[in-house]
Amino acid sequence: MINPIPYPWFRIDALNGFVILAVGLFLALTVIYSLKFMRPGDSRIQYYTYIILTAIASCGALLANNMLLLLVFWGFLGFTLYLLINMGDDDAAIVAKKSLIIVGGSDALMLLGIGMIYYLSSTFQMDKIKLELNNGLAVSAYLCIAIACFAKAGAMPFHSWIPDCARSAPVPVVAYLPASLDKLLGIYLLARLSLNLFVMSQAMNIFLMLIGAFTIICAVMMALLQHNLKRLLGYHAVSQVGYMVLGIGTANPIGIAGGLFHMLNHAIYKSCLFFGAGNVEYRTKTGDLDKLGGLAKLMPVTYICFMIASFSISGIPPFNGFVSKWLIYQGLIADIAAPVSKLVYGVSVFGLIAAIFGSTLTLASFIKLLHAVFMGQRINARKSKDISEVNAYMKLPVVVLAIICVVFGIFAFSIPLKYFIFPAISTSSQAVTSDILLGSWRPVLASALIIIGLILGFIIFKLGKLRLSLRSDSAFVGGEALETREESMVTGTDFYNTVKDMGWLGRIYKRAEAGTFDIYEQGKKIFRVSHFFQYLHNGVLPTYMVWVLLGMMALFWAMLR
Repeated sequence: MINPIPYPWFRIDALNGFVILAVGLFLALTVIYSLKFMRPGDSRIQYYTYIILTAIASCGALLANNMLLLLVFWGFLGFTLYLLINMGDDDAAIVAKKSLIIVGGSDALMLLGIGMIYYLSSTFQMDKIKLELNNGLAVSAYLCIAIACFAKAGAMPFHSWIPDCARSAPVPVVAYLPASLDKLLGIYLLARLSLNLFVMSQAMNIFLMLIGAFTIICAVMMALLQHNLKRLLGYHAVSQVGYMVLGIGTANPIGIAGGLFHMLNHAIYKSCLFFGAGNVEYRTKTGDLDKLGGLAKLMPVTYICFMIASFSISGIPPFNGFVSKWLIYQGLIADIAAPVSKLVYGVSVFGLIAAIFGSTLTLASFIKLLHAVFMGQRINARKSKDISEVNAYMKLPVVVLAIICVVFGIFAFSIPLKYFIFPAISTSSQAVTSDILLGSWRPVLASALIIIGLILGFIIFKLGKLRLSLRSDSAFVGGEALETREESMVTGTDFYNTVKDMGWLGRIYKRAEAGTFDIYEQGKKIFRVSHFFQYLHNGVLPTYMVWVLLGMMALFWAMLR
């Protein structure tokens, strides 16, 4: 174990070391992207201050070896999250408040869990804590901190702030926090809990796998029908968390390695997708899929990078997202092949089906997205001449992240798994290597065959065009020519709309859109007392002074009794 940092307050090891490197990478790319994205009147000094403070606090939370110190940095990140989201559009203040309440509320549970851990272990020093989940207090402590991890990463049911944040916050903020840093921190702490602080039980592993499976399916089903570019990506950011939680829940080295690798991969390709969406919105001034189309020729670099990231999140080889999902599948298959109990067998089968089905729906969703934004017909033909590729500052982060998606896919076993992931789950007594794999995957050979196939397909396509005499004609339906161009257009937003008409599924969608499954909206209904306090906050300073005075009098009375 490497530990050049003063002990016992901070500690660096293989688990948090590569995450810190990722934080530094995303900080640099976000700052570069923001140099041109953030306009002069956008409070730049405050913005860059919050961005840098967020990175510092993230490193503090990752390095902390004292649970109280971890809580301090963790809570400060909720504060900077609120400030950064609040710099967005007209709805940003409401979304920032919602995010702060969900994440901040989970931080209160985290404090409670830390108190329970101290009661059981008599220490706050994380490397000296190893609790068995054999009593109600230990289970409660684990769940309290796990809920804070779920809220930070965006696992269901604590997810609803992420799609709203994706729509309303500035694009660099979304790429920096919900897409990358918050996922890294939330899943890192969940892994630290499950691998180091607690001895996991069969029931808790099943709980994690069920949370992961339901998060995958429910979030990707919501993403399928979104019409806003960034909100669609936001739901996919939630769905992908399910794979990470599912991998950790398998409790075997293959699945855990897959979960941690997917955590890193998700931060890479999801940031690439949000930066790409920002490029599109920057040029077209809209994120509405109904108003986009035909941008592939106008923004070729953004299109190619966005397509690479889309294939990666969908689990298409040879990109990095495929390798991490493949490891998670193997982890689930290992639990199915040698089940500890019938319940573990059943949950593992359900998790495997959910993971594969989720990948299928993710691919379907991104086919819709790519068609609607890049490969469809140009909706605003008159304005298309004013649309061009973005400047170098906004292209560079997208290109860098797309290249990493390719490199971490083709050279997965020789770079990220070898130097980052396997050392992170190795113990002092046992090193984890690629020998744990159940199957065989040769990414370099597969990539070469894919490239050869694409080249041959392109050659055949070109030869076919030379031999065929093509005739162009106006569009028609049933023998009747369509009078306007718009009548013949098929936009990506039309894909899968019929899902809403599928009886019970349509009713679930309506309830979801009404906020029935939003823990924040349901909490507002339960805690109606907040309206009373809202009424008391009338903005008049003397009123606040009266309440302060009354509070002090109540405290003195309580202390003197």
